[in-house]
Amino acid sequence: MLRERLTAEMKEAMKAGDKPKLATVRMIQAALKDKDIESRGLGKDPASDEEILGLLQKMIKQRNESAGVYEQGGRPELAENERAEVAIIAGFLPQQMDEAETRAAIEAAVAETGAAGPKDMGKVIGALKAKYAGRMDFAKASGLLKDVLNAKA
Repeated sequence: MLRERLTAEMKEAMKAGDKPKLATVRMIQAALKDKDIESRGLGKDPASDEEILGLLQKMIKQRNESAGVYEQGGRPELAENERAEVAIIAGFLPQQMDEAETRAAIEAAVAETGAAGPKDMGKVIGALKAKYAGRMDFAKASGLLKDVLNAKA
């Protein structure tokens, strides 16, 4: 489903003459093709929608880091280009969970996995990634999870 949306968005950007969006969508498709080639080499199927969402989140993280480096280096025009790409990539992600939804999902995952303390963090993160890939910011979720697990310990 996400692959078809990427193709449709690329065609739309071509027709509209939206060069920044077209370049960004092509970049996403190139990264996706690399991921599919890597999977094929390992004898796996092409990337699923969840894996594509993870790829998009990784691309957003990279661009945010690059924008920060460009800002520090006195190159605001390059930082702005990176932020524009982030906005386009983020348009392909589902609605992100707010903090209350994230906390509720974490508490449910802790109960499901039977996590008793901080040593079980990996098990809970794995369960969360399986259910909420693309919808949850795992950097923020890990801090909330630590609080929940430390309270249990």
